Amino acid sequence: MNDVNILKNNGVNLESSLEYLGDMELYDETMNEFLSLVDGKISDLTKYKDNHDMENYAICAHSLKSDARYLGFTNLAEIALSHEMAGKENREDFVIQNFDSFISEIRKMISISNEYLHQNNIINTSTKEDVIVIHEEELPSVLVVDDSEIVRNFIIKMCSDKYTIITAVDGVSAISELEKENNIKCILLDLNMPGVNGFKVLEYLQANNLFIKYPVSIITGADDKETITDAFKYPIVDMLNKPFNERDAKRIIERTISYGK
Repeated sequence: MNDVNILKNNGVNLESSLEYLGDMELYDETMNEFLSLVDGKISDLTKYKDNHDMENYAICAHSLKSDARYLGFTNLAEIALSHEMAGKENREDFVIQNFDSFISEIRKMISISNEYLHQNNIINTSTKEDVIVIHEEELPSVLVVDDSEIVRNFIIKMCSDKYTIITAVDGVSAISELEKENNIKCILLDLNMPGVNGFKVLEYLQANNLFIKYPVSIITGADDKETITDAFKYPIVDMLNKPFNERDAKRIIERTISYGK
């Protein structure tokens, strides 16, 4: 077993993380996923900053904030939140002035994670497929739409015993899945995604009168009330707040499926 004191002595809130992830085995798997994806997120943050694209910068910071909260990286989560809000408010000066310290904190957590896991080369568990189906016969199908690999994999691990889990990385792949003949009984939809975001999916469902066929609950780590208020202008069943645990995920899925019956 890895030495958890490496985490605790470096300010990682392990107790808070385990409230969501449940055990150290899943925690270690989630940390591996974080390490396999984080260089890409640093690259995206840099690209969006350099291109003055504050909208997508905010979305990327939001994703890092969610990952950090799951892993108990409290300080990184707070810094990521400040950059998310700055991006949403188009405060580019704040982003530029504080970018180096943001990246420095990310790299600090990478270093701590590698030390804890006793390895420097992490197997990349991410997938380039836009849609993945974890299939079990005769189980209700749930479409999980989220750009976070950690969130998608977490729901697969926690819920595939009771549901057929279909995952989509963005709004484009989600809409493509909905256009197929399928037996989807519930959609869990993230709002903040690059490109075609969750609101575009909600608009598609409304324009095609599909909320009756596909009951929707939103996944959100949004810290501003306006985003949530805007989402509930649509006939949303419920809201799953990030970070969430297995109990919360299954409760929202059951309520969403029941709503559609």
